[in-house]
Amino acid sequence: MELDLLVQRFQEKDRRAFEKLYEMYHVNIHGVIHTIVRDRELAEELAQDVFIKIWNNAASYNSSKGRFFTWILNIARNTAIDELRSRNYKNLKKNLSADFFVGILERADSEDTETPDTKGLKKLVNGLKEKCIELLELLYFKGFTQKDASEELKIPLGTVKTRNRNCISKLRDNIDLEWI
Repeated sequence: MELDLLVQRFQEKDRRAFEKLYEMYHVNIHGVIHTIVRDRELAEELAQDVFIKIWNNAASYNSSKGRFFTWILNIARNTAIDELRSRNYKNLKKNLSADFFVGILERADSEDTETPDTKGLKKLVNGLKEKCIELLELLYFKGFTQKDASEELKIPLGTVKTRNRNCISKLRDNIDLEWI
């Protein structure tokens, strides 16, 4: 069946046209989403959401503005990016916790077990206040924005910005001392 006719029938809410388009594009849409979110199950769920979105918004597709596949691809890409930006995703994908770093620091105490990854880490973090460690963990290891960190820590956004700048400055000072 010709694609233009299939898309027209899809826009008229023909379920068989939808099934055919799903069959044609599902694997590609899943692949694009998986490339962005890096989670097979989540990509499958989001691909299903994309097909629901295109079904509900079929009338908004305009062939004069681009190909049908490009339209679906843009919806898939935006859906995946929206998921990455969502607080739920950030909470699920917290990269590393403070416990991980405590373990590294404890292991770094022993010279015979020191690895290139932990070498000198204790010296760099030494002297940072707990507030700095907590903020840096949120911003740099858990992917929080400064606004998200402000809400999480229940402190003003300006305080987060100032504290972040001061904490990074202290880390730089520690790095400079390490290299002297």
